Amino acid sequence: MRARAKPATRPTVRELIAHGARRFARARLFFGHGTDNAWDEAAALVWHALGLPGSAGAEVYGRRVDRARVAVAEALFARRIAERQPAAYLTQTMYFAGLPFHVDDRVLVPRSPIAELIERRFAPWITPSRVRRVLDLGTGSGCIAIACARAFPRARIDAVDISEAALEVAGINVRRHRLTRRVRLVKSDHFAALGASTYDIIVSNPPYVAERELAGLPREYGHEPRIALAAGAEGLDSVSVILAEAYRHLRPRGILIVEVGNSERALQRRFPRLPFLWLAFERGGGGVFLLGREQLGTASPRAEARRLPGAGRKKA
Repeated sequence: MRARAKPATRPTVRELIAHGARRFARARLFFGHGTDNAWDEAAALVWHALGLPGSAGAEVYGRRVDRARVAVAEALFARRIAERQPAAYLTQTMYFAGLPFHVDDRVLVPRSPIAELIERRFAPWITPSRVRRVLDLGTGSGCIAIACARAFPRARIDAVDISEAALEVAGINVRRHRLTRRVRLVKSDHFAALGASTYDIIVSNPPYVAERELAGLPREYGHEPRIALAAGAEGLDSVSVILAEAYRHLRPRGILIVEVGNSERALQRRFPRLPFLWLAFERGGGGVFLLGREQLGTASPRAEARRLPGAGRKKA
């Protein structure tokens, strides 16, 4: 039996999602900006078209959808296929660590596995009760900074980005989550504008995509800011600066957590003396390392890292 070209006149929510998923499968879309399959991507757009809350459960799947809402969903499906925009840019909403965030093409779509670490308050790598200062280096939408502020209610967070446009988006989210007193937005190229500030945790999802990999990415990535992805020939331009400067900005027993994605092997080759701890995640993802301040001090990458220029920022 051939797949239905159009949804039923008044389909259920489940039928409308299935219709969108079939269209996406036929169009051979790429999924990787918060979802990894056609069904979840279609569901995100249907949820938005119907104005359903993120907390809506399985009971909504049997509801009938009126023609007007079907038309809204169909228009979103059509844009997703024609423009190859990630669903999050079409809805301007993405969840990270269980929290909703405004997103648009000024920032990356939040999707970092670092969310799992924040949900666990970075335990057992640090004692959560003693965390007072956190630095989110390359904040983008502000999702990591804001999630950290929620995880550590007694801490102050510095959210740094080189992009003024990204900081505008982060500002929207900081205000939405009512955290203007504890989350400070700072325009800076890495640590340049932070002076002598020190932190218990430095966390970063910097640019880490190498030139060759960047050239071969699916069209969906073309909607994301290039400055948030591109990191030189090996994908190490930004992380090298972080490794060179983090030691003097970490407090005793402080930790550095950085996502480097597919640049993991190149990083290990460049810094063979650093004892990177590569973290595992229950919900998938990888390429995230952890180093303690003391580990950075015993095998300083400063001299070698400074051979590479900085490359802006990237967010989760």
